[in-house]
Amino acid sequence: MSLPAADLNPQRHTVSSRDEILSRVRLHQQNDVTPTTPFTEGILFADPHAHYAEILSSVGGRCERVTTLADASAHLEGLVQYTSAAKTCSLVEGVGITNFDLQAVSDPHDVEDVDFAILPGQLAVAENAAVWVSSHDPVHRILHFLTQHLALVVPSARVISNLHEAYEQLEVGPSVFGTWISGPSKTADIEQSLVIGAHGARSLTVFLVDELP
Repeated sequence: MSLPAADLNPQRHTVSSRDEILSRVRLHQQNDVTPTTPFTEGILFADPHAHYAEILSSVGGRCERVTTLADASAHLEGLVQYTSAAKTCSLVEGVGITNFDLQAVSDPHDVEDVDFAILPGQLAVAENAAVWVSSHDPVHRILHFLTQHLALVVPSARVISNLHEAYEQLEVGPSVFGTWISGPSKTADIEQSLVIGAHGARSLTVFLVDELP
């Protein structure tokens, strides 16, 4: 006995099942559900600067609160990672020096041998010790990850408690590049053994400078 042609067409059965499922979903939709209010509040710290320094230390970094850029530069002279560096680069005027012709570099690969870089940070977040950094120059932005040791210079007035506050202040859209950096590069294996400098900078020093606006 031959079956009807419709029974020999599995695609017809599939479409029919799909339509039946979708019709039942539409039948049970609830359109009168009131959306929940977005969560926009985070933890607040009585002393964000102190908490930032504490958290940064816990993830392998170092925080220095200084009054002026000159003070930050003086602190650099006390860091063996800086004083022993063969190739240094600074994009923060008044803090450290650049001892090669950075303007002549057009290929980001040519800064792979930088030992110590001093770069600006826009703001810092106390809850996770993150610093927001951005750059329009491909050579400058790769320095965050290729340098052996990194120092970030952040206005102390822009240390805030949590990421909710941070994103209210950031203009992410216009940025060509932007990312959060919290501590030096690190990883941990299955035995929970922390390795510093696994994928990028082997040390991070954050200068919170009072004189910066």
